[in-house]
Amino acid sequence: MASDQTGPADVAGSAIDSVSVLSEDSRRRMFTFIRRAGHAITRDEAAASVGISRKLAAFHLDKLVAAGLLRARYETPGGIRKVGRRPKVYEPTDAQITVSIPDRRHELLADLLLDAVLTEEADENAAQAAMRTAGQRGRQLGEIAREETRPGRLGPERGLTACEGLLEEYGYEPVREAPDRLRLRNCPFHPLAAKAPDLVCGMNQAFLSGYLAGLEVNGIRAVLAPEPGECCVRLGPNGTDQDDQTPQDH
Repeated sequence: MASDQTGPADVAGSAIDSVSVLSEDSRRRMFTFIRRAGHAITRDEAAASVGISRKLAAFHLDKLVAAGLLRARYETPGGIRKVGRRPKVYEPTDAQITVSIPDRRHELLADLLLDAVLTEEADENAAQAAMRTAGQRGRQLGEIAREETRPGRLGPERGLTACEGLLEEYGYEPVREAPDRLRLRNCPFHPLAAKAPDLVCGMNQAFLSGYLAGLEVNGIRAVLAPEPGECCVRLGPNGTDQDDQTPQDH
């Protein structure tokens, strides 16, 4: 995940841009028409679908292509070669648009739970498998980040700075309370965390603990410190007793 060229923050930005592109009525109706057509659509067909000129349709179609919602290519309709330049045709991409403010990462939670179901071992229950997969995923991301950045030895302050990028990407909204403490203002798994706090908050702690381990951050650990409206986990110095608290409703 972290090794992808496009991170979660970039995806969120792209989704917002796409929604903005679709705010224009003719453009949105044209996009809907093309998605439902089941075949590539010419500019003339797109223009006719919303009752505008071919030139204006071309402008809107180019905007949809630039936003990654459509792809364009040249094709001869019906497979019959005609004299002159082949018409440009448009078809939908596989792009999916999801915008959530504040940021939510339900797809990450679902992916971890699916991994847990598929890899559950004989000596563990479903909850234990979920904690294990969350920790493993966090560690993998931390190891990838360390390999990419090669930060050297990471003490508490530099370690938290190194963590902030991933926390921002995944919607945690980190706030530096002190040089060695990070508070996470947003729960990316809300409202699901409120429905099953022991499971979801435990997975969240395991995920962030794994990331710290994979990134090799010294002197910092992920502890449970639930506050209403915020993430149930904080990152703080070793030795804190906050991890003895019980997850509460978000």
